[in-house]
Amino acid sequence: MGIKTDEELTKAYKFLEEGMLAQAREVLEQAIGYNFDNSEINFAHWCCSYWVDFVQGLPRLEAYEQGDGLITRWKSFKQDYEQKENFQQKTIYALQRGIFSLALNAYEHAKEEGTASQKADLFRKKGLCCKKLGKYEQALNLLTEAYRIAPQSAAILAEMADCFALCGEDKNAKVLFREAFFIDAQRIEIDFLDSELICCLIRQVKEKGYIGAVLQEWIPVYGVLYGVFNVKRELRAQEPGRLRQEIFAKENEIKDPSNDSRILIPRLINMYFWLIDHYARSNEGKEKINECLLQIRVHDENIYRMYTK
Repeated sequence: MGIKTDEELTKAYKFLEEGMLAQAREVLEQAIGYNFDNSEINFAHWCCSYWVDFVQGLPRLEAYEQGDGLITRWKSFKQDYEQKENFQQKTIYALQRGIFSLALNAYEHAKEEGTASQKADLFRKKGLCCKKLGKYEQALNLLTEAYRIAPQSAAILAEMADCFALCGEDKNAKVLFREAFFIDAQRIEIDFLDSELICCLIRQVKEKGYIGAVLQEWIPVYGVLYGVFNVKRELRAQEPGRLRQEIFAKENEIKDPSNDSRILIPRLINMYFWLIDHYARSNEGKEKINECLLQIRVHDENIYRMYTK
């Protein structure tokens, strides 16, 4: 690339980081005039075209809706740009800073009202934006406040875990990821997770052909099998009884052909993993552990072999 091209890209990326999409596109359109075959310029221009009309339409929305619109569109954008043969990570980084700065600003102007759950979700979304901007300490402070309001939120726990992993605190990350996927795997927005700890696991499970809701349920199962979810906590006093009741209910659900066994089986296997850990820790004998292992074998012979080898 020539000096002029480098200067134009530098200028465009600065606009992208500031969320000024129209200005960035204008610079890139000028650069394309004498660099029509430059893949980085073309990709950056495609990114601007993807976003510019949407961003220009944001003032018509309430602040909270602006934030939600931006992060929802980012999820679709991520799926689209990953299909591009030679997407430029440098461009994505600049654009990410711009989009999540706009989203954070919107959420900061949103009214803190509504139910406790809605307030917790606002703190979570602010934390997500800070995480995407590399402000991990600020993100954890916001997510901790969200957790204080809604301690059983899988989405909040997963974001906290991701921040801990990005800060190199893998032990905290592992125990929180394990907890989040146990509470409700479907509530976790895996497209927004960034740490290599969890992203590597997600890639490995995707390679097995799982997608969508089914993928989400298999992540904690393979998290155990691959040694990622290996930091565990003891079940509290009432939890073993509730867990056994949930397992009994899920076993009955699987017998009904109208239910989706593709989702129920991995969810049930993960429950058995938790119960086995409880029995092993509480020295309740091999008989109960063997009963759990037998049920895992009934549902998936391959998982049973991997777990017991």
